[in-house]
Amino acid sequence: MTNDKLVSIIIPVYNASRFLEETINSIQEQTYSNWEAIFIDDCSGDNSYNLIKKYQKEDKRIKLIKNKTNSGAAVSRNNGIDHAEGDYLCFLDADDKWHPEKLEKQINFMQELNCEFSFTGYQFADEKCNPNGKIVSVPDKINYQQALKNTTIWTSTVMFDMNKLSKEDIYMPNIASEDTACWWKILKGIKYAYGLNKVLSYYRRSKGTLSSNKIKAIKRIWNLYKNNEKFNIVKSVYYTCFWAYNAVRRRI
Repeated sequence: MTNDKLVSIIIPVYNASRFLEETINSIQEQTYSNWEAIFIDDCSGDNSYNLIKKYQKEDKRIKLIKNKTNSGAAVSRNNGIDHAEGDYLCFLDADDKWHPEKLEKQINFMQELNCEFSFTGYQFADEKCNPNGKIVSVPDKINYQQALKNTTIWTSTVMFDMNKLSKEDIYMPNIASEDTACWWKILKGIKYAYGLNKVLSYYRRSKGTLSSNKIKAIKRIWNLYKNNEKFNIVKSVYYTCFWAYNAVRRRI
């Protein structure tokens, strides 16, 4: 594989200065070098903007956008999508890290399958991003109905072929759990998303993060089923039970 395909990496940032150097280094250490990293600063109150600016001066592949007002992850990612120029597009959260071969292996995988949408396995890590041994394996492929029961697709592992999908396809709705809602939206229009079952990303679990609050997580997924997918109460309960089972199983 040659580096003739540009990869756009979208990274929303809000008060993430204590993590950013590790995250940026994990991008710069990729074995696949033809990328653009688009950081969207969501009016951070810490040193995030200046830190990214410093790296931008040293590496022209790094781009920096600042939101006019604090707008949240969905708006920030969509802002980044608007500025993306790549043949492939992926997301990375500002506090997470990639394996050095993440881009190379995933692009090879997508080219072999000629697919629109892929995701990979990952490993949970502590606040210092030290892997804790808990690996999340992913299925070979997943369709819309299966994805409703199992939210195994994690944002920092996805990749899209932008010659097969449009930006409209991957814009995220401005709601809670916007990423999951986006995957479901895409899967309504294609047969499958394909899983590369290798640990290529590391999910930092920091105290106080959105995903660490279990009650809020249940409320978010319930609202997705009830309000976003327009399911009735019985159907919403049915899928919420499957979601809870699979969510617990990933973390045990």
